[in-house]
Amino acid sequence: MKLYTSVGPNPRVVRMFMAERGIEMPRQDVDLRGGENRREPYLAKNPFGQMPALELDDGTVITEIIPICEYLDETSPGASLIGSTARERAETRMWVRRLDLNIIEPLAAGFRYAEGLKLFQNRIHVIPQAADDLKQIAREWLGRLDGMMAGKDYVCGSRFTLADILLFCFVDFGNGVGQKLDPANTAIAAWFDRVKARPSTAA
Repeated sequence: MKLYTSVGPNPRVVRMFMAERGIEMPRQDVDLRGGENRREPYLAKNPFGQMPALELDDGTVITEIIPICEYLDETSPGASLIGSTARERAETRMWVRRLDLNIIEPLAAGFRYAEGLKLFQNRIHVIPQAADDLKQIAREWLGRLDGMMAGKDYVCGSRFTLADILLFCFVDFGNGVGQKLDPANTAIAAWFDRVKARPSTAA
């Protein structure tokens, strides 16, 4: 297998997941800033031109970070970061879905339509006038999540899962692009420091 990776929070999610699971494979860096992901030969691997992508030994290419992580989780030995029972897997996937829709997507789009506008304006349909509202949606949901995180070590309670990796990578990204975590969100701030201490965050 080979992982096509680049800068940005999406590839980092997969790299951090792999580090947590002890998965190693060849990697090929793709110059996202230079638009290499929007040209051949990468487009032959992923016609959507997004990062990252996982190429299997039979030539199949899997894209989108959640399916990549789930595939690696299911095909690698060791403790699952999705869940070892149907209930645990459902709980992890529930939180991944909630975080992705309500925090990750508006946070990322808010960046693409504002600070990242110069990079993305000729690559995707951008809506600069929506940037502030999208950022506000992410902030509001982080505030709601803070109340739900009280007394919990991780998003799924005592289990460290893909949901934590997803949220950490994007909260950390937001901190660097003008969407800093509100210090009033004390439960999430404590969770963030707890996750940041894990060696996998350097992946």
